[in-house]
Amino acid sequence: MTFLQLINNVLIRLRETQVSSNAETAYSTLIGLYVNDAKRQIEDAFSWNVLSKRVTITTNSSTYSYSMTDAGQKFQVQDALNTTSNVPLQNISFVEMNRFQNLVPAITGVPQYYAFDGVDGNGDTKVSLYPRPDGVYNIPFELTVPQATLASDGTSVLVPDSLVVQNAYARALVERGEDGGLNSSEAYQLYRSMLSDQIALEGTRYPENQEFVAV
Repeated sequence: MTFLQLINNVLIRLRETQVSSNAETAYSTLIGLYVNDAKRQIEDAFSWNVLSKRVTITTNSSTYSYSMTDAGQKFQVQDALNTTSNVPLQNISFVEMNRFQNLVPAITGVPQYYAFDGVDGNGDTKVSLYPRPDGVYNIPFELTVPQATLASDGTSVLVPDSLVVQNAYARALVERGEDGGLNSSEAYQLYRSMLSDQIALEGTRYPENQEFVAV
């Protein structure tokens, strides 16, 4: 569903008039906020395959700090490889990386370790590599990256839309109070059940993601 369709789907459940744009009324704007809140909660609940993104770093000789362009700060790493040298990269702590880079003579060579360290001016996370690259290497990071906040009417949500609608509906019921329909606790419990079912279904395809704790 698009952002506008999500809003109207929630409005219908609330027995409210549909709108032609997300900011048409104060109430549709509020529902839009709930839709985005719901989207974020669902994204945080599981490493959804639809949110998979590859960010490839191409190194330069002796440069060890790079920006994870367009990855932002809220992502999960599924894998990191040095495909030029056919070497898997190992994630180490910031402390270990800091000591490697500063307490011993700098070693250059084939990158085998990485650690995240700060953000750049665009708000993207920076990553440090060790040994410091001695040439050009391609290092793809396989990530799970949340979708940007929905703002345009025609933007489609990536995570399961039925979950977004049910979660946003439960939030809207809390705000307006009970009105003879489904109460907010029942609506949220239904959402939790739907989320669990959806994660169990997707988890069958990705064994590394089969452990789940309901939120």
